[in-house]
Amino acid sequence: MQRITIIDSKIGNVGSVKNALDYLGFDNLISNKQIDLSRSTHVILPGVGSFPTAMENLKRWGLVDAVSSLVVKKRIKFLGVCLGMQLLAETGQEGHKTRGLGLIKGLTRRFEVDEKIYRIPHVGWNEVKQVGQSILLKGVKNPSFYFVHSFHFVPSVKNAIRGVTDYGEKFVSIVEKENVFGVQFHPEKSQDSGLQVLKNFCSIT
Repeated sequence: MQRITIIDSKIGNVGSVKNALDYLGFDNLISNKQIDLSRSTHVILPGVGSFPTAMENLKRWGLVDAVSSLVVKKRIKFLGVCLGMQLLAETGQEGHKTRGLGLIKGLTRRFEVDEKIYRIPHVGWNEVKQVGQSILLKGVKNPSFYFVHSFHFVPSVKNAIRGVTDYGEKFVSIVEKENVFGVQFHPEKSQDSGLQVLKNFCSIT
């Protein structure tokens, strides 16, 4: 039986993710306690805001090592959403260099676009182009999702890339590597397509 924990990192509206999972009928709870994560089959890390602040919060609760152990040893399914996807990186370049969760090799950096043409942060609906076979996009008829971000994850593991989006530059919007997943967009705010992405993740056995 699936048991999903949504990490409350104090940097985003976790309630909207919970509402989406409730609607889909999945057993879930919001927590930042290690014991709850250890009892989970699936863990979702949503987030909006600062990479360094998010990592400070996760370290304060002992979740950096806990997540690493659970993902590597227990093989729980892990999904990073928006900032949560950026935190999958080894390092983040927001403000100053900050160590990330390191679940997928790569770094998180700011957009490098002409800001006279492309407003940063990138806010609004945009299309995701699938790369290879994506578990998260299975059954998604209209791969258009809602984005809000100024930074994005640049994985060095190219075979982890499962979706890209164009906003002045092509950036990675979906990663999938074994039991680790990430989406740069907000599935909980992306109507039917976003709900299907969440359903696909929570249905992985």
